[in-house]
Amino acid sequence: MSLSVPHIDIGSAEIIALADAEGPFFSPRTEAFPEATAAQWAEADRYDPGAVDAQGRWWLRFRAYAIRSDKGLTVVDAGIGPADGPAASWAPVPGALPASLAAAGIDPAEVDTVVLTHLHTDHVGWAVVTEAAVPSGSGAAPDEASPGARRPYFPNAEYLLQRAEFDALDMLNPQLRETLVDPLTAAGRLRLLDGDTPLRTGRAVATPGHTPGHQSVLVADGRELVLITGDLLVHALQLLHPGLPYAHECDPEAAGHARERMLRRGPTTTLHLATPHLTEPFLSV
Repeated sequence: MSLSVPHIDIGSAEIIALADAEGPFFSPRTEAFPEATAAQWAEADRYDPGAVDAQGRWWLRFRAYAIRSDKGLTVVDAGIGPADGPAASWAPVPGALPASLAAAGIDPAEVDTVVLTHLHTDHVGWAVVTEAAVPSGSGAAPDEASPGARRPYFPNAEYLLQRAEFDALDMLNPQLRETLVDPLTAAGRLRLLDGDTPLRTGRAVATPGHTPGHQSVLVADGRELVLITGDLLVHALQLLHPGLPYAHECDPEAAGHARERMLRRGPTTTLHLATPHLTEPFLSV
């Protein structure tokens, strides 16, 4: 693997950060966190100064993660996607996830599991694609029978989604039924989870609140943990003040409880956070 690809080792597993894009959020950050005080903003900006640009805009990174071990290869989330992806109306498409996978030595066909933390469009963009959206040399197998059809970008992977998220699809984004859920179902690649579930490496953990069926992924080795957060954490404010409401959560109180629960740790435990939107891909807290 290229040394330029950020990664962290925990036991026999390697967690790899896969950059897809970066760009401004679609609304002022003060609207996203309306209860944050000036002192809290100053504290957050000291902690993560790269989260605000010269114009004062909230500047987001968009990442997926991979977990590689002798038990398999898992990808967590699928970024903003290609130019025709579902996030095209607001995110800086096309994303660069195929190039990041290649830099990490990952062929999409080798991935056996894809965990979708939730159904917001900046986390499912490369999950299902049209043939025209697949970069040449990406390693993804072409659909020669129907080049315009939508198909799983990771052709041999089982895609994991919480049942509560699936049940909330029409509330979250009904267009994803045709563009994401139906193609995965037709390919026999969608598996619904009911709460915490063991994975080949680590486990999926139900962390509802941001969306009804949001999930995160936890990898543990003794007293060392890596939490791939999804949008359980979107800004340093939430790390410093876990209960602070975020306007784009369906249940801010439940999300705050989930953050507090997942960030809680013993005095001898090291917790590494792998976050999709903060400036640094890995934080140790």
